[in-house]
Amino acid sequence: MAIHTNPEITLDQQVALKTAATRLHKEFEGTFNTETIERFLNSSYDEFAGKATMLNFLPLLAERFAKQRLQAMAKIEGKGADGIPVVLFLCVHNAGRSQMALGFFNHHAGDRAVAWSGGSEPGDQVNGAAVAAMAERGIDIAQEYPKPWTDEIVQAADVVVTMGCGDACPYFPGKRYEDWELADPAGKDVADVRPIRDEIERRVLVLLDELGVAAKPN
Repeated sequence: MAIHTNPEITLDQQVALKTAATRLHKEFEGTFNTETIERFLNSSYDEFAGKATMLNFLPLLAERFAKQRLQAMAKIEGKGADGIPVVLFLCVHNAGRSQMALGFFNHHAGDRAVAWSGGSEPGDQVNGAAVAAMAERGIDIAQEYPKPWTDEIVQAADVVVTMGCGDACPYFPGKRYEDWELADPAGKDVADVRPIRDEIERRVLVLLDELGVAAKPN
């Protein structure tokens, strides 16, 4: 397997990357060849390599992001067309608003729709107040992580929801875009994040209704 040989990558990370590649090969067998899968895995690793706070989790983050990107590419190429809508939530740091929207969307849509998220300037970790506010609603976003977007992820989305990233947000003609004007949770405590959280849920439920996706009962 053509996995990274960068001397800064530890032996444990190399082993973890090879294991990740094996899992991705099994999942995308018949859809993408070995070279494509490893290219996506390696480039996904590079996306997070500069974030020292996540060194121990780099192979896992790379695998998760590569899987998302490969799913997006499969949809673009007509290899994963299952008919369910895909929504992409974008904000600046992918640490607060877009993560809460992702959490609510997955909670209410279940497997009837797919949601992804990303940031124009991804932060180092998900906002703690946002995590706590979502936990109050029984939704765990603590395992999520800030990440960028890539062209294939944007192109594969049926709806792109932007939240404060302005001109930095990607634009592809002909795609459905929505801009949600919401306060940034950064620097706010849980009490101040709750109204933002509740407004995000309201908008997510409206969006699901517009997409014809029945929201799962609480």
